[in-house]
Amino acid sequence: MKNNKYLFTSESVSEGHPDKVCDRISDMVVDSYMSKDPFSRVACETLTTTNKVILAGETRGPKIEKEELINKVRDCIKDIGYDQDGFSWKNAKIETFLHEQSSDIAMGVDSKDNKDEGAGDQGIMFGYACNETEELMPAPIHYSHKILRLMAEDRKTGSLQGIEPDSKSQVSMLYEKDKPVKVTSVVVSTQHSKDLNQEKVRDLILPYIRKSIPENFLIDLNPKEIYINPTGQFIIGGPDGDTGLTGRKIIVDTYGGAAPHGGGAFSGKDPTKVDRSAAYASRYLAKNIVAAGVSEKCLIQLAYAIGVSKPLSIFIKLANGDEEKVEKIKKIIDDNFNLSPRGIREMLKLNNPIYEVTSAYGHFGRKATNKGEFTWEKTDKTDLFKL
Repeated sequence: MKNNKYLFTSESVSEGHPDKVCDRISDMVVDSYMSKDPFSRVACETLTTTNKVILAGETRGPKIEKEELINKVRDCIKDIGYDQDGFSWKNAKIETFLHEQSSDIAMGVDSKDNKDEGAGDQGIMFGYACNETEELMPAPIHYSHKILRLMAEDRKTGSLQGIEPDSKSQVSMLYEKDKPVKVTSVVVSTQHSKDLNQEKVRDLILPYIRKSIPENFLIDLNPKEIYINPTGQFIIGGPDGDTGLTGRKIIVDTYGGAAPHGGGAFSGKDPTKVDRSAAYASRYLAKNIVAAGVSEKCLIQLAYAIGVSKPLSIFIKLANGDEEKVEKIKKIIDDNFNLSPRGIREMLKLNNPIYEVTSAYGHFGRKATNKGEFTWEKTDKTDLFKL
Protein backbone atom coordinates (compact mmCIF):
# COMPACT_ATOMS: atom_id res chain seq x y z
CA MET A 1 0.00 0.00 0.00
CA LYS A 2 2.44 2.63 -1.27
CA ASN A 3 1.67 6.08 0.15
CA ASN A 4 -1.16 4.39 2.04
CA LYS A 5 -3.19 4.05 -1.17
CA TYR A 6 -5.30 0.97 -1.74
CA LEU A 7 -8.50 -0.27 -3.33
CA PHE A 8 -11.26 -1.81 -1.25
CA THR A 9 -14.41 -3.49 -2.54
CA SER A 10 -17.70 -4.55 -0.96
CA GLU A 11 -20.75 -6.23 -2.43
CA SER A 12 -24.45 -6.36 -1.65
CA VAL A 13 -27.29 -8.58 -2.81
CA SER A 14 -30.96 -7.70 -3.16
CA GLU A 15 -33.92 -9.07 -1.22
CA GLY A 16 -34.64 -11.28 -4.26
CA HIS A 17 -31.28 -13.05 -4.10
CA PRO A 18 -32.03 -16.69 -3.19
CA ASP A 19 -30.06 -16.52 0.07
CA LYS A 20 -31.85 -13.30 1.03
CA VAL A 21 -35.24 -14.86 0.29
CA CYS A 22 -34.28 -17.44 2.90
CA ASP A 23 -33.12 -14.80 5.39
CA ARG A 24 -36.44 -12.97 4.95
CA ILE A 25 -38.49 -16.10 5.56
CA SER A 26 -36.41 -17.15 8.59
CA ASP A 27 -36.77 -13.69 10.15
CA MET A 28 -40.50 -13.75 9.44
CA VAL A 29 -40.67 -16.92 11.54
CA VAL A 30 -38.81 -15.17 14.37
CA ASP A 31 -41.25 -12.24 14.22
CA SER A 32 -44.26 -14.56 14.12
CA TYR A 33 -43.23 -16.16 17.40
CA MET A 34 -42.06 -12.94 19.05
CA SER A 35 -45.34 -11.21 18.21
CA LYS A 36 -47.26 -13.87 20.13
CA ASP A 37 -44.76 -14.32 22.97
CA PRO A 38 -41.79 -11.93 23.36
CA PHE A 39 -39.83 -14.65 25.18
CA SER A 40 -40.11 -17.23 22.41
CA ARG A 41 -37.04 -19.15 21.32
CA VAL A 42 -36.48 -19.60 17.60
CA ALA A 43 -33.69 -20.96 15.42
CA CYS A 44 -35.09 -21.31 11.90
CA GLU A 45 -33.22 -22.22 8.74
CA THR A 46 -34.76 -21.96 5.28
CA LEU A 47 -33.83 -23.56 1.96
CA THR A 48 -35.23 -22.45 -1.39
CA THR A 49 -34.91 -23.93 -4.85
CA THR A 50 -37.11 -24.13 -7.95
CA ASN A 51 -40.67 -23.57 -6.69
CA LYS A 52 -39.87 -25.09 -3.31
CA VAL A 53 -39.29 -23.74 0.21
CA ILE A 54 -38.25 -25.86 3.20
CA LEU A 55 -38.17 -24.63 6.81
CA ALA A 56 -36.34 -26.49 9.57
CA GLY A 57 -35.23 -25.65 13.08
CA GLU A 58 -36.14 -25.38 16.73
CA THR A 59 -38.71 -23.28 18.54
CA ARG A 60 -40.10 -22.85 22.01
CA GLY A 61 -43.15 -20.74 22.67
CA PRO A 62 -46.70 -20.44 21.34
CA LYS A 63 -48.18 -23.01 19.01
CA ILE A 64 -48.33 -21.70 15.47
CA GLU A 65 -50.12 -23.87 12.94
CA LYS A 66 -48.16 -24.95 9.90
CA GLU A 67 -50.74 -23.46 7.57
CA GLU A 68 -50.34 -20.03 9.19
CA LEU A 69 -46.58 -20.11 8.65
CA ILE A 70 -46.97 -21.38 5.10
CA ASN A 71 -49.32 -18.51 4.28
CA LYS A 72 -46.81 -16.05 5.73
CA VAL A 73 -44.05 -17.59 3.61
CA ARG A 74 -46.21 -16.92 0.55
CA ASP A 75 -46.68 -13.33 1.70
CA CYS A 76 -42.89 -12.90 1.92
CA ILE A 77 -42.37 -14.26 -1.59
CA LYS A 78 -45.16 -12.08 -2.95
CA ASP A 79 -43.78 -8.93 -1.33
CA ILE A 80 -40.30 -9.62 -2.71
CA GLY A 81 -41.90 -9.85 -6.14
CA TYR A 82 -41.70 -13.47 -7.26
CA ASP A 83 -44.49 -14.72 -9.51
CA GLN A 84 -42.39 -16.49 -12.11
CA ASP A 85 -42.66 -19.91 -13.70
CA GLY A 86 -39.72 -21.20 -11.67
CA PHE A 87 -40.63 -19.52 -8.37
CA SER A 88 -44.04 -18.13 -7.49
CA TRP A 89 -45.76 -17.16 -4.27
CA LYS A 90 -48.94 -18.76 -5.63
CA ASN A 91 -47.86 -22.34 -6.19
CA ALA A 92 -44.44 -22.94 -4.60
CA LYS A 93 -44.39 -26.11 -2.52
CA ILE A 94 -43.69 -25.12 1.09
CA GLU A 95 -42.77 -27.59 3.82
CA THR A 96 -41.98 -26.89 7.47
CA PHE A 97 -40.06 -29.14 9.85
CA LEU A 98 -39.80 -26.89 12.91
CA HIS A 99 -39.70 -28.74 16.23
CA GLU A 100 -39.16 -28.12 19.94
CA GLN A 101 -35.89 -26.61 21.17
CA SER A 102 -33.34 -28.99 22.69
CA SER A 103 -33.77 -29.29 26.46
CA ASP A 104 -29.96 -29.31 26.81
CA ILE A 105 -29.70 -25.89 25.18
CA ALA A 106 -32.62 -24.57 27.20
CA MET A 107 -31.00 -25.76 30.43
CA GLY A 108 -27.88 -23.72 29.72
CA VAL A 109 -29.72 -20.59 28.70
CA ASP A 110 -32.62 -20.32 31.15
CA SER A 111 -32.22 -18.40 34.39
CA LYS A 112 -32.86 -20.41 37.54
CA ASP A 113 -31.59 -20.85 41.09
CA ASN A 114 -30.71 -17.12 41.18
CA LYS A 115 -28.46 -17.64 38.16
CA ASP A 116 -28.75 -15.02 35.44
CA GLU A 117 -29.74 -16.08 31.98
CA GLY A 118 -26.81 -17.47 30.02
CA ALA A 119 -25.76 -16.94 26.42
CA GLY A 120 -27.47 -19.18 23.89
CA ASP A 121 -24.16 -20.25 22.42
CA GLN A 122 -20.42 -19.68 22.63
CA GLY A 123 -18.77 -17.41 20.10
CA ILE A 124 -17.28 -14.06 19.20
CA MET A 125 -19.15 -11.05 17.85
CA PHE A 126 -17.83 -7.85 16.29
CA GLY A 127 -19.19 -4.35 16.02
CA TYR A 128 -17.71 -1.59 13.90
CA ALA A 129 -18.25 2.05 13.05
CA CYS A 130 -16.29 4.63 11.08
CA ASN A 131 -16.87 8.17 9.90
CA GLU A 132 -16.75 7.46 6.16
CA THR A 133 -20.51 8.09 5.78
CA GLU A 134 -23.21 9.88 7.74
CA GLU A 135 -24.47 6.48 8.84
CA LEU A 136 -21.00 5.73 10.26
CA MET A 137 -20.59 2.79 7.90
CA PRO A 138 -17.77 1.88 5.50
CA ALA A 139 -18.48 3.61 2.19
CA PRO A 140 -18.26 0.63 -0.23
CA ILE A 141 -20.90 -1.49 1.52
CA HIS A 142 -23.12 1.52 2.18
CA TYR A 143 -23.27 2.51 -1.48
CA SER A 144 -23.61 -1.10 -2.64
CA HIS A 145 -26.69 -1.48 -0.44
CA LYS A 146 -28.16 1.82 -1.55
CA ILE A 147 -28.06 0.99 -5.26
CA LEU A 148 -30.08 -2.18 -4.76
CA ARG A 149 -32.44 -0.70 -2.20
CA LEU A 150 -33.42 2.16 -4.51
CA MET A 151 -33.87 -0.26 -7.40
CA ALA A 152 -36.16 -2.45 -5.28
CA GLU A 153 -38.25 0.50 -4.12
CA ASP A 154 -38.91 1.64 -7.69
CA ARG A 155 -39.45 -1.91 -8.93
CA LYS A 156 -42.18 -2.39 -6.34
CA THR A 157 -43.93 0.89 -7.15
CA GLY A 158 -43.85 0.07 -10.85
CA SER A 159 -41.58 2.95 -11.85
CA LEU A 160 -38.77 0.52 -12.75
CA GLN A 161 -40.25 -1.82 -15.34
CA GLY A 162 -38.68 -5.02 -16.63
CA ILE A 163 -36.24 -5.49 -13.73
CA GLU A 164 -36.83 -8.61 -11.64
CA PRO A 165 -36.07 -9.23 -7.92
CA ASP A 166 -32.66 -10.95 -8.04
CA SER A 167 -29.77 -8.45 -8.14
CA LYS A 168 -26.19 -7.98 -6.93
CA SER A 169 -24.00 -4.90 -6.68
CA GLN A 170 -20.34 -4.22 -5.99
CA VAL A 171 -18.45 -0.97 -5.39
CA SER A 172 -14.66 -0.56 -5.45
CA MET A 173 -13.13 2.57 -3.92
CA LEU A 174 -9.69 4.09 -3.80
CA TYR A 175 -8.51 4.97 -0.31
CA GLU A 176 -5.79 7.46 0.51
CA LYS A 177 -4.61 7.83 4.10
CA ASP A 178 -7.44 5.48 5.10
CA LYS A 179 -10.09 7.77 3.58
CA PRO A 180 -12.25 6.94 0.54
CA VAL A 181 -11.49 9.41 -2.23
CA LYS A 182 -13.18 8.02 -5.34
CA VAL A 183 -15.03 5.09 -6.86
CA THR A 184 -12.93 3.09 -9.31
CA SER A 185 -15.53 0.55 -10.48
CA VAL A 186 -19.15 -0.44 -10.00
CA VAL A 187 -20.77 -3.77 -10.85
CA VAL A 188 -24.53 -4.36 -10.98
CA SER A 189 -25.97 -7.67 -12.14
CA THR A 190 -29.75 -7.80 -12.23
CA GLN A 191 -32.39 -10.22 -13.32
CA HIS A 192 -34.63 -8.82 -16.03
CA SER A 193 -37.54 -9.74 -18.24
CA LYS A 194 -36.94 -11.49 -21.55
CA ASP A 195 -38.21 -8.37 -23.34
CA LEU A 196 -35.18 -6.26 -22.34
CA ASN A 197 -31.87 -6.31 -24.18
CA GLN A 198 -28.66 -5.48 -22.33
CA GLU A 199 -28.44 -1.95 -23.68
CA LYS A 200 -31.86 -1.21 -22.21
CA VAL A 201 -30.90 -2.83 -18.90
CA ARG A 202 -27.85 -0.59 -18.73
CA ASP A 203 -29.94 2.52 -19.46
CA LEU A 204 -32.33 1.58 -16.65
CA ILE A 205 -29.66 0.86 -14.04
CA LEU A 206 -27.16 3.69 -14.60
CA PRO A 207 -29.36 6.33 -12.89
CA TYR A 208 -29.41 4.28 -9.69
CA ILE A 209 -25.63 4.36 -9.50
CA ARG A 210 -25.72 8.15 -9.86
CA LYS A 211 -28.48 8.49 -7.24
CA SER A 212 -26.71 6.29 -4.73
CA ILE A 213 -23.11 7.50 -4.79
CA PRO A 214 -22.11 11.14 -4.13
CA GLU A 215 -21.01 12.96 -7.26
CA ASN A 216 -17.58 13.81 -5.89
CA PHE A 217 -16.78 10.08 -5.73
CA LEU A 218 -17.86 9.54 -9.36
CA ILE A 219 -16.13 12.45 -11.14
CA ASP A 220 -13.15 10.38 -12.33
CA LEU A 221 -15.01 7.10 -12.87
CA ASN A 222 -14.29 5.68 -16.30
CA PRO A 223 -17.60 4.59 -17.94
CA LYS A 224 -15.83 1.39 -19.00
CA GLU A 225 -15.48 0.57 -15.28
CA ILE A 226 -19.25 0.43 -14.84
CA TYR A 227 -20.17 -3.22 -15.39
CA ILE A 228 -23.88 -3.93 -15.77
CA ASN A 229 -24.76 -7.59 -16.36
CA PRO A 230 -21.20 -8.25 -17.54
CA THR A 231 -21.97 -11.89 -18.41
CA GLY A 232 -24.91 -10.95 -20.64
CA GLN A 233 -28.59 -11.74 -20.16
CA PHE A 234 -29.88 -12.61 -16.68
CA ILE A 235 -33.43 -13.89 -17.12
CA ILE A 236 -33.44 -17.02 -14.96
CA GLY A 237 -32.75 -15.94 -11.38
CA GLY A 238 -33.78 -16.21 -7.77
CA PRO A 239 -34.29 -19.67 -6.27
CA ASP A 240 -35.01 -21.05 -9.76
CA GLY A 241 -31.50 -20.12 -10.86
CA ASP A 242 -29.61 -20.96 -7.66
CA THR A 243 -30.44 -22.68 -4.38
CA GLY A 244 -30.74 -20.35 -1.39
CA LEU A 245 -29.94 -20.91 2.28
CA THR A 246 -30.33 -18.83 5.43
CA GLY A 247 -27.17 -17.21 6.75
CA ARG A 248 -24.88 -17.33 3.72
CA LYS A 249 -24.50 -13.57 3.29
CA ILE A 250 -22.98 -12.61 6.64
CA ILE A 251 -20.45 -10.17 5.18
CA VAL A 252 -23.22 -8.47 3.19
CA ASP A 253 -25.21 -8.28 6.44
CA THR A 254 -22.42 -6.53 8.35
CA TYR A 255 -19.56 -4.32 7.11
CA GLY A 256 -18.72 -5.64 3.66
CA GLY A 257 -15.41 -7.09 4.84
CA ALA A 258 -14.13 -3.80 6.27
CA ALA A 259 -14.24 -5.32 9.76
CA PRO A 260 -13.92 -8.88 11.10
CA HIS A 261 -16.94 -11.15 11.45
CA GLY A 262 -17.34 -13.68 14.23
CA GLY A 263 -18.84 -16.23 11.86
CA GLY A 264 -22.38 -16.52 13.21
CA ALA A 265 -25.33 -15.53 11.04
CA PHE A 266 -28.16 -13.33 12.34
CA SER A 267 -31.36 -14.19 10.48
CA GLY A 268 -33.68 -16.81 11.91
CA LYS A 269 -32.41 -16.41 15.47
CA ASP A 270 -34.21 -14.97 18.47
CA PRO A 271 -32.21 -12.46 20.57
CA THR A 272 -31.11 -14.96 23.22
CA LYS A 273 -28.67 -16.07 20.53
CA VAL A 274 -25.68 -13.79 21.06
CA ASP A 275 -24.64 -14.29 17.45
CA ARG A 276 -27.33 -11.72 16.80
CA SER A 277 -27.90 -9.70 19.95
CA ALA A 278 -24.24 -9.22 20.90
CA ALA A 279 -23.38 -8.21 17.32
CA TYR A 280 -26.08 -5.56 17.60
CA ALA A 281 -24.77 -4.45 21.00
CA SER A 282 -21.19 -4.17 19.79
CA ARG A 283 -22.30 -2.08 16.81
CA TYR A 284 -24.30 0.13 19.19
CA LEU A 285 -21.26 0.73 21.35
CA ALA A 286 -18.90 1.31 18.42
CA LYS A 287 -21.30 3.71 16.72
CA ASN A 288 -21.78 5.81 19.85
CA ILE A 289 -18.03 5.95 20.42
CA VAL A 290 -17.39 7.25 16.89
CA ALA A 291 -20.39 9.59 17.03
CA ALA A 292 -18.97 11.05 20.26
CA GLY A 293 -15.81 12.04 18.41
CA VAL A 294 -13.55 9.70 20.38
CA SER A 295 -12.01 8.24 17.22
CA GLU A 296 -12.58 8.07 13.46
CA LYS A 297 -13.21 4.34 13.71
CA CYS A 298 -13.91 1.78 16.40
CA LEU A 299 -13.90 -2.02 16.42
CA ILE A 300 -15.34 -3.95 19.36
CA GLN A 301 -15.24 -7.69 19.95
CA LEU A 302 -17.36 -9.50 22.55
CA ALA A 303 -16.86 -13.17 23.48
CA TYR A 304 -19.37 -15.48 25.19
CA ALA A 305 -19.70 -19.04 26.48
CA ILE A 306 -22.96 -20.96 26.34
CA GLY A 307 -24.78 -20.74 29.64
CA VAL A 308 -22.56 -17.91 30.95
CA SER A 309 -24.17 -14.49 31.21
CA LYS A 310 -21.24 -12.09 31.20
CA PRO A 311 -18.89 -11.59 28.25
CA LEU A 312 -15.65 -13.50 28.69
CA SER A 313 -13.73 -10.64 27.09
CA ILE A 314 -14.17 -7.20 25.55
CA PHE A 315 -11.68 -6.03 22.93
CA ILE A 316 -11.60 -2.43 21.68
CA LYS A 317 -9.54 -1.06 18.81
CA LEU A 318 -9.58 2.61 17.82
CA ALA A 319 -7.95 4.44 14.90
CA ASN A 320 -4.19 4.86 14.94
CA GLY A 321 -3.20 7.56 17.41
CA ASP A 322 -6.15 6.97 19.73
CA GLU A 323 -4.81 3.87 21.45
CA GLU A 324 -4.36 5.64 24.79
CA LYS A 325 -8.14 6.14 25.00
CA VAL A 326 -8.95 2.43 24.98
CA GLU A 327 -8.74 1.84 28.73
CA LYS A 328 -10.97 4.82 29.46
CA ILE A 329 -13.54 3.59 26.94
CA LYS A 330 -13.37 0.09 28.42
CA LYS A 331 -14.11 1.46 31.90
CA ILE A 332 -17.06 3.50 30.60
CA ILE A 333 -18.50 0.35 29.03
CA ASP A 334 -17.92 -1.71 32.19
CA ASP A 335 -19.55 0.95 34.38
CA ASN A 336 -22.57 1.74 32.21
CA PHE A 337 -23.57 -1.25 30.06
CA ASN A 338 -24.92 -4.65 31.04
CA LEU A 339 -23.72 -6.89 28.24
CA SER A 340 -25.33 -10.08 29.49
CA PRO A 341 -27.85 -11.54 27.01
CA ARG A 342 -30.72 -10.24 29.13
CA GLY A 343 -29.05 -6.86 29.61
CA ILE A 344 -28.57 -6.46 25.86
CA ARG A 345 -32.17 -7.40 25.10
CA GLU A 346 -33.50 -4.93 27.64
CA MET A 347 -31.13 -2.15 26.57
CA LEU A 348 -31.97 -2.47 22.87
CA LYS A 349 -35.57 -3.68 23.32
CA LEU A 350 -34.96 -6.79 21.27
CA ASN A 351 -37.89 -8.87 22.54
CA ASN A 352 -40.11 -7.49 19.79
CA PRO A 353 -41.07 -8.57 16.26
CA ILE A 354 -38.54 -6.27 14.56
CA TYR A 355 -36.40 -8.64 12.55
CA GLU A 356 -37.96 -9.27 9.13
CA VAL A 357 -36.99 -5.77 7.97
CA THR A 358 -33.34 -6.46 8.80
CA SER A 359 -33.06 -9.36 6.36
CA ALA A 360 -31.97 -7.32 3.31
CA TYR A 361 -29.70 -4.29 2.69
CA GLY A 362 -27.72 -4.75 5.88
CA HIS A 363 -28.38 -4.97 9.59
CA PHE A 364 -26.31 -1.84 10.19
CA GLY A 365 -26.30 1.68 8.81
CA ARG A 366 -30.09 1.81 8.95
CA LYS A 367 -32.37 4.31 10.68
CA ALA A 368 -34.07 3.48 13.97
CA THR A 369 -37.85 3.58 13.50
CA ASN A 370 -40.81 4.38 15.72
CA LYS A 371 -41.77 0.71 15.39
CA GLY A 372 -38.73 -0.23 17.48
CA GLU A 373 -36.60 -1.43 14.57
CA PHE A 374 -32.83 -0.85 14.46
CA THR A 375 -32.56 0.42 18.04
CA TRP A 376 -28.85 -0.45 17.89
CA GLU A 377 -28.39 2.34 15.35
CA LYS A 378 -29.28 5.09 17.82
CA THR A 379 -26.55 7.47 18.97
CA ASP A 380 -28.15 8.26 22.31
CA LYS A 381 -25.11 7.37 24.46
CA THR A 382 -22.58 9.79 23.00
CA ASP A 383 -22.49 11.92 26.14
CA LEU A 384 -21.16 8.93 28.10
CA PHE A 385 -18.19 8.57 25.77
CA LYS A 386 -17.08 12.17 25.46
CA LEU A 387 -13.63 12.22 27.03
